[in-house]
Amino acid sequence: MAYIIKPLVTEKMTNITEKQNKFGFIVRPEANKVELKKEIEERYNVTVTDINTCIYAGKNKSRYTKAGLIKGRSNSFKKAIVTLKEGDVIDFYSNI
Repeated sequence: MAYIIKPLVTEKMTNITEKQNKFGFIVRPEANKVELKKEIEERYNVTVTDINTCIYAGKNKSRYTKAGLIKGRSNSFKKAIVTLKEGDVIDFYSNI
């Protein structure tokens, strides 16, 4: 079962990647660290030394339009920050 939804490529995550060799992923909420480590090592052919996970709750959003007030909610998600062995690199742009 695929637990990784997509890699997290933001300006903040890119700075962390360059300085500390850490990579971010948006993952399925039911995934645990052991399953994530196994999938990342198989998919990207690297050695994972540490994984930190964090669950983010969805936030309520509202905006005013011509039709009136529109209310909604952003999605909740789970983020995994993966630390790789020194010298290992994941290239997200290789197959573009």
